[in-house]
Amino acid sequence: MAAKVELAEQVVRFIARQAPEPRRALRAAQRGLEREDGDIKPLEGPLQEYFRLRVRGYRVLFSYAEAPGNQRLIRCIFVERRSAVYELFTEVLKAQLLSREERLPE
Repeated sequence: MAAKVELAEQVVRFIARQAPEPRRALRAAQRGLEREDGDIKPLEGPLQEYFRLRVRGYRVLFSYAEAPGNQRLIRCIFVERRSAVYELFTEVLKAQLLSREERLPE
C-alpha cells in the first residue's frame, strides 16, 4: 500500500521557487516517497525522530505518522540545500518549541 505524502507550506514554496530541472527532480522524488523509494536515511542526535530524502544537492526532511485506515502518512516538513538544511531545520524547531512554551498557561 502506498503511503500518503503531506507537504508543509515551506516545502511547497521551496519547490515552486526552483529552476525547472531541480523542481522536476524534487517532484519526482516526492512521488517516489509514496512508495518509500529513494535515498532515505534516519537522522541522528536531536533530530532522531526525523528522516531525510536525498535529492541531488537538496535534502527533504520528513517524519512518519499514521493516517486514518492504517495508511502510513509521510509528512514532508522541510527542504533546503544540503549545505544548510540541518542547521536551518534545527533553528525552525527551536523557534516552534519556544513559541509553544510562551502560549502555555501557567
